[in-house]
Amino acid sequence: MREFSVEPLYEVAEGANLTDIVHRNAEEEPDRAVLGRKTDGVWRDVTARTFLGEVRQAAAGLAALGVQPGDRVAIMSRTRYEWSLLDFAIWEAGAITVPVYETSSAEQVGWILSDSGAVAVFTEHAENTAVVESIREQAAELRNVWQIDPEEGAGQGAIALLTQAAADAGADEDATAAGLDARRSALGPDTVATIIYTSGTTGRPKGCILTHGNLLAEVGNAVEFLTVMFRSSEQEEASTLLFLPMAHVFARVIHLGALHARAKLGHCPDAKQVVAELGGFQPTFILSIPRVFEKVYNSAAAKAHSEGKGKIFDLAAATAIAWSQAQEAGRIPTGLKLRHALFDRLVYGRLRAALGGRTKYAISGGAPLGGRLTHFFRGVGLFVCEGYGLTETAPAVAVNPYPKAKAGTVGPPLPGTTIRIAEDGEIEIKGRQVFPGYWQNEAATKEVFTEDGYFRTGDLGALDQDGYLSITGRKKELLVTSGGKNVAPAVLEDRINAHLLVAQSIVVGDGKPFIAALLTLDPESLPGWLKRNDRDPQTPVADLVEDPALLAELQTAIDSANTAVSKAESIRKFAVLPVEWTPECGQLSAKLGIKRHVLTKEHAEEIEALYRK
Repeated sequence: MREFSVEPLYEVAEGANLTDIVHRNAEEEPDRAVLGRKTDGVWRDVTARTFLGEVRQAAAGLAALGVQPGDRVAIMSRTRYEWSLLDFAIWEAGAITVPVYETSSAEQVGWILSDSGAVAVFTEHAENTAVVESIREQAAELRNVWQIDPEEGAGQGAIALLTQAAADAGADEDATAAGLDARRSALGPDTVATIIYTSGTTGRPKGCILTHGNLLAEVGNAVEFLTVMFRSSEQEEASTLLFLPMAHVFARVIHLGALHARAKLGHCPDAKQVVAELGGFQPTFILSIPRVFEKVYNSAAAKAHSEGKGKIFDLAAATAIAWSQAQEAGRIPTGLKLRHALFDRLVYGRLRAALGGRTKYAISGGAPLGGRLTHFFRGVGLFVCEGYGLTETAPAVAVNPYPKAKAGTVGPPLPGTTIRIAEDGEIEIKGRQVFPGYWQNEAATKEVFTEDGYFRTGDLGALDQDGYLSITGRKKELLVTSGGKNVAPAVLEDRINAHLLVAQSIVVGDGKPFIAALLTLDPESLPGWLKRNDRDPQTPVADLVEDPALLAELQTAIDSANTAVSKAESIRKFAVLPVEWTPECGQLSAKLGIKRHVLTKEHAEEIEALYRK
């Protein structure tokens, strides 16, 4: 059993809670712009004083409308300014935030609201409200549904409603400044701050309890560990633009970390507008999931190839990777330096401009990024710090630091964290950020903790001599072939997904004689490939699933994946599906991870066909 531990850089004070962040900001730097808010098409600064005032006003409205300390209040919305505002207002009122993905199905919403016992829910728009209303009978405790964006001619939006309720409350003790102070002072590190329901890749979601202390320990240590990213310098103001769902713990902690460090925070609700918003907001760091980095790379490659500049791009990409690898090794040859400088002017600058022009750092999480893309983006000028964690660990337990990162790993333990590898290879965690348990589910809680208090992640990994963690697979997702070979599908899927024509893949073979795979095609890259191969770019995917030229191209992705495993673990056959997998249709989680149990059921016939041929 191998173990590595790092001492904390930040300690949670007795009596501390998350509302301290906005109060401290307003007391120490009241005129500092801690958020950017886009109104009427223009980014406008929100000062620490103004934000605290809005938080207090919304909290007073919640108290006036009957929300009590300890009540659960849900937020079902895309990432936007009001999400941050309401999160802190709920805490200021002594209540508990329950995030709900705005793409959730009625069944998922019904379960989360009923299981958590939510008394109120903030929805973003009428479609969200309709979903909540459709399951209202399931949520016995639900009293109020407040819509953030009002319908035209249909009265106030949620924020205006809270403001009005606070004003109407007058001398109501709960809604006064003294009443809010009493609620706030009753919070402490062990008070429940939020209940986050898992994405459901393994069945019905469980509510992960995270306390104020869990999140403060996570945020405080992450900011100190990645201070070059989060803290402003004399030369540059630190800032970030959130575009991942705030219902996910990854984006949620960055919103807390940015406010804790006073790095200006912006929000982008529409994923389709990310490039445009990056250009307007010009953040210095971003967070993302590997699929976004893959799409940036694939889109740039596809564009270059369609313009007849494919060879230049491919050479530039190879140079970026080689330069990053050499830098990590400690020596960059002169010839490589010259090539890198040339491509910096010809290619890399354009890619940086697409990220806003000022973005120097990125945090990647949610799934393995892999060494190839990590080195590529670092070579381009975007230093990617890949990390690892789970909802139950708030989330990060390891992250690559700047500048001592190791591509292909997820870094050393976050300060204040101990990581050990069990005898069977499972990663086990202990630290102040580890959750106390699942909401109303003692059996599930007991199952994930060892007798000596370590959290069992369900992931497989290895620690090197410097304490850097590598993820080698998913314990619960191991495939066991009929020949008894254990295969970690993630290793293969990550390689396959790196191909510009592949949107997603699933490796199969549990109980079968060999390993096989199903692939879906990237709708953005496919037209360019068709055009380059003198084909009609509008050709339906259904007409291509058995196309020899396409299959030969995709075989290169399979061959690349197979180089990472033994012959017994290699993919023998694959098939292309004429479909797309999406979170809305239930095949992908909100963070775009595949739901293995859903896909194997949906495509049972296609999987069986692979073994009949």
